[in-house]
Amino acid sequence: MADGRVLAHKVSADLEDIEDGPQVTETENQRVTLTEEDNRRILRKTDLTILPILAWVYFLQILDKTVLGYGAIFGLQEDTHLQGNQYSLVGSIAPIAQLVWQPFSSILIIKVPHRILMPTLVLGWGIAQCLTPLCKTFSALLAVRFFLGLFEAGCLPLFSVITAHWYRRSEQPVRVAGWYGTNGLATMFAAALSFGLAKIHSHVMASWQIIFLFTGLMTIVTVPFIYWKLDNNVHTARFLTADEKLKAIERLRANNNGTSDGEAHKFKWAQVGEVFLDVKTYLFIAMSLANNLGAQVVNTFGPLILSGLGFDNHKTTLLNIPFGAVQYVVILGVAWTSVKLRSGKGAALLIILLPILAGISMLYVLPRDKSHTAPLLVGYYFLAFIFGCNTLVVSWILANTAGSTKSSIMMSLFNAASSAGNIIGPLLFDTADAPAYTPGLKATLGVYSMMAAVVLLQLGNLVVLNKMQEKKRVANGKPAKLHDASMDNRFNAAGAAQAREGDIGSRAFLDLTDRQNDEFIYVY
Repeated sequence: MADGRVLAHKVSADLEDIEDGPQVTETENQRVTLTEEDNRRILRKTDLTILPILAWVYFLQILDKTVLGYGAIFGLQEDTHLQGNQYSLVGSIAPIAQLVWQPFSSILIIKVPHRILMPTLVLGWGIAQCLTPLCKTFSALLAVRFFLGLFEAGCLPLFSVITAHWYRRSEQPVRVAGWYGTNGLATMFAAALSFGLAKIHSHVMASWQIIFLFTGLMTIVTVPFIYWKLDNNVHTARFLTADEKLKAIERLRANNNGTSDGEAHKFKWAQVGEVFLDVKTYLFIAMSLANNLGAQVVNTFGPLILSGLGFDNHKTTLLNIPFGAVQYVVILGVAWTSVKLRSGKGAALLIILLPILAGISMLYVLPRDKSHTAPLLVGYYFLAFIFGCNTLVVSWILANTAGSTKSSIMMSLFNAASSAGNIIGPLLFDTADAPAYTPGLKATLGVYSMMAAVVLLQLGNLVVLNKMQEKKRVANGKPAKLHDASMDNRFNAAGAAQAREGDIGSRAFLDLTDRQNDEFIYVY
């Protein structure tokens, strides 16, 4: 597209946003002085209020999904009379529901206040989890797992949008890791909890029923706490003073992500169109699809693979505890590394793909006998790096997407691709291939090799996009090169003052996309 047409499109979009969309409010237009001490104090308050809610609720979501694998160990398949590929279908139905519901999730995230939406979703999947012990047939189990997936569908997109609304871009990877890292903690807790609850001898309920009922009730009792503690946005944050709210808004200005005053946004079809015309959308979708093929293998078939190594049910359960610990360390470690590399998310992704490929290769080539138990376990634990990939991809998307509708749609597409991967993943592993599951492992190995190539393509694409942004800035009378203050580890008050003098950041809170805002800088 020629520069003139780009500029015309930008001006037209800007006018449309000013006339019809969320405007820069008086609060957002007020530029205040912010020190590094102010920045750290507000960040600490946000971490103590918002992050624990995200971490706990995401922990519950993973826990409620993970116990399906332990239910299979403790009699679920026999009691519900599952045959052939029916267990695989039960594992796939929740992601199918998530895939179907994603378009509606993206609209709800924009239209419904987060303080209302999150507890509603949690209550819905908690009830579905509590109803699981009542299932006696395949069809009943399929139905409750469908509704579990439906209510969980908005979880990851919502959490991602909340993270983008409360944190600077340099802070987002570690905060995403803070809540996504509970994947590992939930795996550890699910293993220990299932081991303990399976020791209960009841004439009324089977072990798997006790596990599902306990985790469902844990989820439901959390709902009032979420409503009590969660705030919709920075502007209405009860844990910040009036002065701190102004400073909290100022510290987010450099993000240029179009965050407005938190009132219900207008759903903008132009931003929807931009999502589907953006090359980076499809590359991020490919990464999500590829990585979640492997993630579902671990979630649904991990315990079964371990039991195939010759361990009894209780030892199989306990061996997932160190796997969860590895997950947690990996997720936090890769997030910290990406922050230290500043613009190193793509490089970090390529690095952690290496142990994943090594782990799958070990499980594929090593025979299933007692002499190879140790290396097989090492290979299995290498798969924990899969969860580090998702953390980086989510934070990479957040850093490279602006506009309320575009961000919501982008995260919903990520989750849809994740759901598609979760649907396909179990179907690659047929029970007839137990205990080695060689065909499925071979297919997964090819998928992760493809993912490495996609990461390289995305890096090249982002370089091109930044060059295009530089040309737009020059055409609009601005410097070609701008300093991306949102990626600084410390808030630079002097740099912010200089930006004010050059009128840089004045449109940060207009609901503009990354393509419409020439000051947006893409992160590698």
